[in-house]
Amino acid sequence: MDTLLLIVGLILMILGLIGSFLPVLPGPTLSWFGFVCLYFTKVIEANYWVLGITFLITIFITIADYIIPAKGTKKFGGTKYGVWGTNIGLVVGLFFPPIGFVIGPFVGAFVGEMLYNFKDTNGALKAAFGSFIGFLVSTFMKFVVCFSFLILYIYIAVKNFV
Repeated sequence: MDTLLLIVGLILMILGLIGSFLPVLPGPTLSWFGFVCLYFTKVIEANYWVLGITFLITIFITIADYIIPAKGTKKFGGTKYGVWGTNIGLVVGLFFPPIGFVIGPFVGAFVGEMLYNFKDTNGALKAAFGSFIGFLVSTFMKFVVCFSFLILYIYIAVKNFV
């Protein structure tokens, strides 16, 4: 049973790392559940400090992931149309990997802003750029957190199982 939990935990960690790039998968949340699987094994004693701190980090990053692209769009003069366009662009970009993940939010914000005010191309481009920067920042943050969780997971697993 311990081996199964260890494998499931590792799979969740890897899915979490992938989910840091794919907006469909909740990357940090999946990674945190990988920790939960690790601590359900009989070999590793539950460390509530690690679980608690990583849980708080997961909550913070998950909330920030929704706020940062929207703030980036607004910071550069975007409207709620640009924010919605960013989110729709993220989903549409999933069908065109890997470039769709990068271009989708930008194009979505641009189209959203053009729908709001089709005469202001420069404003739409500026808002789209802000959305793109916000997307990159939130993706990078999720990746760093998920990668750190994976390294910590491997360290704890190797230390206790080998």
